[in-house]
Amino acid sequence: MENQAALEGLRVVDLSNVRTGVQVSQFLADFGAEVIHVEPPGGSPMRADRAWPYWGRGKKSIELNLKDPADLEAARRLALQADVVIETFRPGVADRLRLGYAELSAGNPGLVYASITGFGATGPYADLQGYEGVVYAKMGVLWHVSGMAPRAGPAFPSVAYASYPATQLALQAIMAALYERETTGVGQAVSTSLAQALSAHDTPNWFARVMAQKFNESFKQVGRFENGAPAGGLFFRILLARTKDGEWLQFAQTAEKLFRAMMRMFGLDWMYDDPKWRTAPEFDDAAQRIEYWEMLLNTVASKTAAEWAEAFDRDPNVFGARISKGTELLDHPQMQFNRMVSETVDPHVGRLRQPAPLTRADKTPGKIGVAPSLGEHAAELRARAAVEPAKAAPASAAAKAGRPPLEGVTVVELATYYAAPFGATLLAELGARVIKLEQLDGDPHRNMLPFPEIAGIKALQGKESVAVDLATSKGREVAHRILAKADIVLQSFRAGVAERIGVDEPTLRALNPGLIYMAAPGYGEGGPYGHRPAYAPSISAGAGWPWRNAGALFGSSGERSLDDIKKEGVALAHAVSGYGNADCAAAVSVATAMMLGLLARERGAGGQKMFTTMLSSAAHAVGEMMVEHEGGGDMPVPDRDLYGWSALYRVYDTAEEWVFLAAPSEREWARLASVLADEARLADDPRFATAAERKRNDADLAEVLGEIFLGRKAADWERIMRAADVACVVCARAPVEAHYMDEGGIGRLQDWVTEAYHPILDTVPRMKPLVSFSRSSTRADGAGLCGQETEKILREYGYSAEEVSTLAKDGVITLG
Repeated sequence: MENQAALEGLRVVDLSNVRTGVQVSQFLADFGAEVIHVEPPGGSPMRADRAWPYWGRGKKSIELNLKDPADLEAARRLALQADVVIETFRPGVADRLRLGYAELSAGNPGLVYASITGFGATGPYADLQGYEGVVYAKMGVLWHVSGMAPRAGPAFPSVAYASYPATQLALQAIMAALYERETTGVGQAVSTSLAQALSAHDTPNWFARVMAQKFNESFKQVGRFENGAPAGGLFFRILLARTKDGEWLQFAQTAEKLFRAMMRMFGLDWMYDDPKWRTAPEFDDAAQRIEYWEMLLNTVASKTAAEWAEAFDRDPNVFGARISKGTELLDHPQMQFNRMVSETVDPHVGRLRQPAPLTRADKTPGKIGVAPSLGEHAAELRARAAVEPAKAAPASAAAKAGRPPLEGVTVVELATYYAAPFGATLLAELGARVIKLEQLDGDPHRNMLPFPEIAGIKALQGKESVAVDLATSKGREVAHRILAKADIVLQSFRAGVAERIGVDEPTLRALNPGLIYMAAPGYGEGGPYGHRPAYAPSISAGAGWPWRNAGALFGSSGERSLDDIKKEGVALAHAVSGYGNADCAAAVSVATAMMLGLLARERGAGGQKMFTTMLSSAAHAVGEMMVEHEGGGDMPVPDRDLYGWSALYRVYDTAEEWVFLAAPSEREWARLASVLADEARLADDPRFATAAERKRNDADLAEVLGEIFLGRKAADWERIMRAADVACVVCARAPVEAHYMDEGGIGRLQDWVTEAYHPILDTVPRMKPLVSFSRSSTRADGAGLCGQETEKILREYGYSAEEVSTLAKDGVITLG
C-alpha cells in the first residue's frame, strides 16, 4: 500500500458548517477519504472566511436545504452510504431531522458517527450555543487572560484553544472507531465537546490546585505574577524580553542545563558565585525578583534581534524565538525544510500558500486537493442519493463487548515534558498500553515545579514507567527488547539524539518491521532549527499566537522605558500562552498522527514513519490565519481593547460582573433585539436594520448594547437571555481548573471528573477521557513514579530476577 492514501475508500459526510467539523473533514480529505460537504442554501458560512481554500480543500460540495423534505432525504441517503458522518448541531437537532445516529445506524450498522458540541449532549449547559467565546466565558478563560488587555475586566483571546483540540479529539475517536470496526465490522457514535477539549491545555495548574486543596495553607496556588513581581523561577526560564530594535523574543530554557547556558550567554553566570544571586532563578523576596527581571530585560535590550540570532547560532542550547506576525510562519526556514508548507496555484484564488497536511506519513502521504465551488458535485451526489440504500446486515455479536478500541495496542514512549507525551496519554485512555522509557532520574517534567511530580502527572496518567539509561549499551538492549514487540514508538528528541542512542527509525525498523515510528520534535530532525530547544511559549511565539491574540500590542517600534517594557511584557506573557499553549496543540496532533498510522497499518499499509512538529501543529491550530491568496474575506480580529470580534461577539460590563454575548447570526440578532425591546428599539434603528448596516455601524451598536447591559447584573442577563435562546453568559472568574474539578463546577455537573490514585498524593481528581463512545469503553487510570514498573516489565520481557538485579546494581536501570 506504499504511497497510497491512508483513508482511501472511506466515504465521509460532513453536515457541519463551523470550524471544528470542517477541520475534522479536512484532515480526512487530506489523507484520501471522499468527503462530501453538505452545505446550506447559499453555502457554508465558512466560505466567507479567508481560509476557505484551507478548510474546504479536497472535498465535494452539495447544497441541500434540510428544511426541504426532498433535500433532507438526499442528505439522509448520503449518510446511509457513508463510513463516517460528522455533525456539530446542538444536541437533539440531528435526531429531529432524522439524521441522528440511532436512525442512521439502523440502516448502516458500520457507520461511525461523530458529534462535536459546546458542552456535551446532556447536562445543564447542553442547550447552550457552542460558540468558543461562550465556552471561554463559562470556564473562566476570559478572566484568566485579563492581563493582556489594556483595561480592567476580562479579555478575549482569538486563538482557538477549544476548537483545535476538539477537532483532534474527534479525529482520534473517529479513527479509533474505524480501527475497532476492522475487527467487528460495526461502527458506533463518538463525541466530544469544546469544553472538554479546552481542558487538554492545562498542565501543572490542575494538580497545583489539588495540592492547595489538600494541604490548605501549606501549599499556595499563585498566578504568574504576585504583587507586580514574577511569581517564580519558571517565569525567568521562559523569559519574554524586547530587543534593542523592538522585536520580542520568547526563550525556552526550562532545563537547568539550558538555563545556565542562557546565563553564560547573558554574561550573568557570575551570579552563581554571589551569595545574593546564587539561587537564580528562584528568589523568595519579591523585590529581588523584580531586580533580577530588570537585569535580564536590560541584557536582552542591549542587542538587536539579528545580533541575538548570531549568538544563538553559536550556542544551540540557548534560543529566543521571535514573535512572528500574520502568515510569517509560512516563511519560517524550518517549516520550509520540513516540507510543512504547501504552495500551489488554485483555480479559484490563484497562488495559494497554506499548511501542508498535519502529519508526514512515509508510506501513505497526505495530498492537498482544491476547495470546491458551491454545489460543484451536486449532479453526481444527487444521482448517488437517488439510489435506494441496500438493506443492512445485522450487527456482529462481537461488537457488543464494550472493550476499549485500542485494547492490545502497545505504545512505547521515548518523549519528555508534555507536547508529545500527552499524545500517548490520549491513546492510553482509548485502551492502548503505554510503556514510558525514561531517564534514571525521571522525565524532567516531573520536577519542573518545587513540589515533585505534580507538574507531570497529567501527562503520566495511564502509563507504566521503566527507568533506563539509554546512553549505555545494556540500556539500549533493554529498550530494543521492548520495542521489538511494540506497535508504536513515540520520540520527541532534538536532531541527532535518536541516532546517537540507537532508537532511530532504521535501527528500530530492523528489529520490528511493522512498527509505527512517530517522530514528534519541537522543530525538526534536521535543518536550521532542529537542534534548538523547544517549549510551549517559544513555539507559540514563533507561530504567531500572541499576534493572533493581541495584535494591537505590536503597534509602535519606538523607544521604551524599562517600566513600559515590563508592562508590555506582562501583557504579552498572557497573549503568548493565554490559557492554552502550543504543547497541547502538539500533543493532540501527535495522538491524531499515531491513530492515522495505526489505522493505515490495519488497512494494509504496514509499519511506517510518521512525523509532526510542535511548530507545524501550532500552524494548524491557527489555520484561519495561515493562508495566503489574492482576495478572499477578512480574518476576524479583536478590537484594540480586546473586548471581542464585534458588537455581537464580545464581553460587556454589567451592573455586577461581566457577560459574554454571542449573537452573530440573523436569527440570533432577531432574538436579541426582541429581548431588549423594552430597553431600545434595536430592530427599528436603521443603523442596525441589516447585517451589512450592523457591520458598518459596529461601534455604535457596541455603545448602545454597552449602555443596556449596565442596567442589570450579569447573572440576571444570563437568565433572561438563555430563556430567549440567546447565548449571553456570565464571565466566570479564574482559575479555569476550578470550573472543572470543584464541587458545583461545570465539570462535576457534566460528570467529566473522576478519581485516580497517585503514590504520593493518594486519591486525586482527574478528567475522564475527553471522548466518548456509544459502545466501546475508555480508561481513566492514575500516574505512577519513575521506574515504578521497571522490574515488572523487564521480567515480562524475559529478564530473570538475577539479571534485573545486576542491571540495577550497574546503574543501567532504576527500580521504583
